[in-house]
Amino acid sequence: MGKFDGILLASDFDDTLYTEDLRIPARNLEAIRYFTGEGGYFTVSTGRAHRTFAPHAPLIPMNAPAVLSNGAAIYDFRADRVLEQTHLPDTAPADLAAVMEVFPTLSLEVYHGEEIYVCNPNYITLAHLKKVNCDYTQCPVNAMPAPWVKALLHQEREVLLPVQAWLLERFGDKYEAIFSNPCYLELTAKGSTKGGMVARVARMLNVPPERVYCVGDNQNDITMLALSAIPFAPANCAQEVKDWGARVLCRCDDGVIGDIVDILDKLY
Repeated sequence: MGKFDGILLASDFDDTLYTEDLRIPARNLEAIRYFTGEGGYFTVSTGRAHRTFAPHAPLIPMNAPAVLSNGAAIYDFRADRVLEQTHLPDTAPADLAAVMEVFPTLSLEVYHGEEIYVCNPNYITLAHLKKVNCDYTQCPVNAMPAPWVKALLHQEREVLLPVQAWLLERFGDKYEAIFSNPCYLELTAKGSTKGGMVARVARMLNVPPERVYCVGDNQNDITMLALSAIPFAPANCAQEVKDWGARVLCRCDDGVIGDIVDILDKLY
């Protein structure tokens, strides 16, 4: 028996667990090992797809299934298998082609299985693909094979804000359209969110809602922060997360998971 038995801690990856300079702070790893050693469940809930997160999974002492693709999948890395998976609707290629026609400066990045397809790449897209270290196929939207797990629209935030409003007004019954970064607007199937999938993981593990804790830094994390017994965020989080009311701790670079485990250590 450990003091964290029956507790689930779910963390966002980029800019929360994983720093902008591409490392996991030693303090985070030490805290996770202590937490899981005392019986707690630790997992990652990330916007990254399986292909872009899998290289990092062995570095993280996770002992619970991970939420991938911004809430489109649950993956058990210990068993190396998909537990749940959703896809964008069949109309996604036509819908996204319409978006690109109305907003021609956008770049589109889509995920079909383990393959990445890109249309009209801009500097944001190229920087993102360099960061995740993946190759891709550049082609028109109508040449991208379906179904798609998720799609990303890349541009400056002031361009993406009206795109988000346009999308939700016309297709809000089919898609989640939410920021995972100021320059990334991510689309998943309606109902496929980080919060919904973290709740599913908790049920899989028989963890009651009052023993679920989450941490994240951006708009796409708010759905899981909403189900957290205490919603945590690193000091570098987006203003929306601060305004929403998350409990702000140290910066990602300083090991925010360490702050959280210190708090839980006092609570339990």
